[in-house]
Amino acid sequence: MLRRILALAPWWVALAPWLSVAQPATAGPGGQFRIEVVDRETGEPIACRMYLTNAAKKPLKAPNVPYWHDHFVFSGGITLKLPKGEYDFEIERGLEYLNRIGHFTMDDFSKDKKEVDLKRFVDMAAEGWWSGDLDVRRPAKDLQLLMEADDLHVVELITWPNGKSLLPKTSLSDDPLVRFDGNRYYHLAGGIDERAGGTLLFLNLKKPLDLAGFEPEFPPQQDSILAAKQQQGAWVDAPKAFAWDVPLWVALGQLDSIQLANSNLARKSAVKNEGGGKPRDLLYFPGAEGNGRWNERVYYHLLNCGLRIPPTAGSGSGVAPNSLGYNRVYAHVDGEFSYDSWWDAVRKGRVVVTNGPIIRPTVEGEAPGHVFQAAAGQEVELEVGLTLSTRDKVSYLEIIRDGELAHQVRLDEWAKLNGKLPPMVFKESGWFLIRAVTGVPDTYRFATTGPYYVQIGYEPRISKSSAQFFLDWVTERARNLKLKDPAQREAVIKYQRQARDFWKNLVEKSNAK
Repeated sequence: MLRRILALAPWWVALAPWLSVAQPATAGPGGQFRIEVVDRETGEPIACRMYLTNAAKKPLKAPNVPYWHDHFVFSGGITLKLPKGEYDFEIERGLEYLNRIGHFTMDDFSKDKKEVDLKRFVDMAAEGWWSGDLDVRRPAKDLQLLMEADDLHVVELITWPNGKSLLPKTSLSDDPLVRFDGNRYYHLAGGIDERAGGTLLFLNLKKPLDLAGFEPEFPPQQDSILAAKQQQGAWVDAPKAFAWDVPLWVALGQLDSIQLANSNLARKSAVKNEGGGKPRDLLYFPGAEGNGRWNERVYYHLLNCGLRIPPTAGSGSGVAPNSLGYNRVYAHVDGEFSYDSWWDAVRKGRVVVTNGPIIRPTVEGEAPGHVFQAAAGQEVELEVGLTLSTRDKVSYLEIIRDGELAHQVRLDEWAKLNGKLPPMVFKESGWFLIRAVTGVPDTYRFATTGPYYVQIGYEPRISKSSAQFFLDWVTERARNLKLKDPAQREAVIKYQRQARDFWKNLVEKSNAK
């Protein structure tokens, strides 16, 4: 079943003038305006995010509330003061509310107020889907308001890097997990190890690792991972699938997840190169979407090798030009939601990753991550169901099978098919996922389910070409190691040899092209 909800028409208003920030309400040109934001259905005040620009399109701040890049957040209401002029605005609350946009003109010496209601068009938590952001770099003191403003339920705050000081500065208590508002959690002990092999996020730790003074290639990042794994519940996430050492980390069984929507993808822009990672072929992955598409392609190669690694998401808010939760992962929790049950659902791959469209898949009544099994020689036919809700126009829906496009359906064609996706028929092991792609310019805005797996007989599908892809990658990486000290080089190269043997073994035992 398809449910499509597009953006509300803009809210156009003409407001009385606001006062200059530097002057009181009765002393000089400008005016003030009180804005109060409520949930349309309940009428209750809610936290939200606001983008406010002047006639020159310059983003404006509001006093005494958190601001980042081009937006600020507040809870319930805020009194703003501005000079005479023309202004544009947009008010948002996460991905599950329709936004309000508009234009207003300010005159001098005016005072006014306005109530704005935001309409929720989907309630993911009510359907068992709970949102999270695994890469946040904002001040800890602002997290509760920021999470409320973007309707997030799990946040991993990155508070220690492999360098000089905490990012951002904060103190860690004996228990770094904080719960508030009944069902929202943030964790204060996330860390980042960013070196020549790529970036790693260490999540759900009790205490930071000591990485101070580490060099780009030494000590090996694998040693950091092993140290992290000594802590119960530790989670290791790779923000970029194309990081140089992803094939090594995977080969050594050290990665728990890989981000498909990461800090390279922003609201109105996208990073166009693979700094610190294996570069893409611009012919096959051009333009603003190229970096995100290449990231997906590497992930698909991993799935083609019979590996089952769940996809995740992180906004990078605080270093990337994103709000909290712009890139987010929804995990489907059966039963009572908690921090631990959320992570358990992510580990099982019961996830959807998005920075725009909201999709809820069901295949034979199962969430993503499910393994459909059949005896050797049997055929498996699966009915694919999907519910879609979106503010952005979706260009098409896709089913990706074993890394290739199996079906593509535009929304106008969807209606002619009565909202049905083609069934998936398997005669041998494989995997598939569902993806929704928008036509938003200058960035890659999309949603993807976690993969579903089909195993016929006792062996997963292992693609020879995908295994060879990573074998060649590991060989290239080892050849380009920049270590002159023989002892240091040996300490690093031993892991490269293990990775080489892993991928070579997969090439030899492959059972598909």
